[in-house]
Amino acid sequence: MTRKPVRLLATAAALALTLAAAGVGTAAAAAVPTPATDSFYSYDGGEPLSSFAPGTVLKTRTLSYHVLGIATPVRATQLLYRTTDALGRPTANVTSVVRSPQGDTTKAVSYQSAYDSLDPADSPSRAIAGDVTLGGLLPNAEALVLVPALLLGYNVVIPDTEGPTADFAAGPEYGITTLDSIRAATKSPATGLTGDTRFGLIGYSGGAIATGWAAALAPGYAPEVNQHLVGFTEGGVLVDPAHNLRYVDGSPIWSGVVPMALVGVSRSYGIDLKPYANDYGLKVLSEVEHASIIGAVGHYPGLTWKQLVKPQYGNPDSVPPFVEAVNKVNLGSAATPSVPGFLAQGNAGFLEGTVAHPPGIGTGDGVMVAGDLRTLARQYCATGNHSIKYEQYDLLGHVGGAAAWAPSAIGWLVDRFAGHAAPSSCGQIAPGNSLAPEQLVPPAG
Repeated sequence: MTRKPVRLLATAAALALTLAAAGVGTAAAAAVPTPATDSFYSYDGGEPLSSFAPGTVLKTRTLSYHVLGIATPVRATQLLYRTTDALGRPTANVTSVVRSPQGDTTKAVSYQSAYDSLDPADSPSRAIAGDVTLGGLLPNAEALVLVPALLLGYNVVIPDTEGPTADFAAGPEYGITTLDSIRAATKSPATGLTGDTRFGLIGYSGGAIATGWAAALAPGYAPEVNQHLVGFTEGGVLVDPAHNLRYVDGSPIWSGVVPMALVGVSRSYGIDLKPYANDYGLKVLSEVEHASIIGAVGHYPGLTWKQLVKPQYGNPDSVPPFVEAVNKVNLGSAATPSVPGFLAQGNAGFLEGTVAHPPGIGTGDGVMVAGDLRTLARQYCATGNHSIKYEQYDLLGHVGGAAAWAPSAIGWLVDRFAGHAAPSSCGQIAPGNSLAPEQLVPPAG
């Protein structure tokens, strides 16, 4: 089953380029609404959002799927739907649905993008609609990953996982927007999908945040969605953000993710971290307030937590809002998914600039911690889900791990849809790190 997806991945690149070329002559002068002027993203109905059930479709439009601003012959249906933010408030978010050319409505893949941005303009739906931004380059590149699923006969649903305000790294919110996206896609007559359509969840890195949280929340938050999930697969997985902060502290490449995550999580939970920041920290937090991962990675080489905060807060656990936030987004504290899972992690972080191995945290792929994901996989096995497959790429970093994981993930999902028994690594996964909640310690001095 693995050879066919590998061939399709190669075909995907050629097909995506062909689609883009086909659109050159037809896309020409169509004006693309900017994020500030596109009214589709705003709910303007007479009833309050709170009066609608999560997943209710509020608006619908169909347009050409764009790659780098160029229209292709592929059509996408976009839905504005009711969902909920991290604080439980009703919001309106957008998801995009691409129909399989084979017309099969019984199976679909929910693809969670790794767009990793604090700017809503960088969301997948904006890129699909034709808006071109620096941060939106990742959703454009991910079009190559979507083509194999379409060629295999799957419909593809692509939610704006970070919600309408781009709450980067707020895992529970990612999971809720993903599950409500599936609800919306199966309720809209425009998509052809129904409540009986089976779904697989897939995502890498930032997309893994959404995938993992959606799988964990589904049994309790959206049992009708969970009933039709065949499985979830994720790679480059963020589990315990407090560990990741210590792991990338001082990294010449990935340290810029730290202030991005601080801004995103504090934004989503209404937390004010500014009283703890020093002048330089305030400057950095301001600079990344609307940044994307493309603008942050490598931009603050060697940045450390201590460079951002006042001296008495040199230990992150001495900052109450930080402890509160990281405990809320620790995937290890969430419920165990009830469907099969395939989890993968690189473990050669030295290839991507992270050489430190903090005590109790160990190695990873440069930004994600391998021991955390091993513990999570073991935790799932120990709490009743014995259909968990785990792979660790000891010779690959975060970027290389994506290339190794993607074809295997597609093949794994194909087997789940086919009804084959899910492989299990339970009992064979090496021990990892403790995922216990962070404990508040008194500030120094």
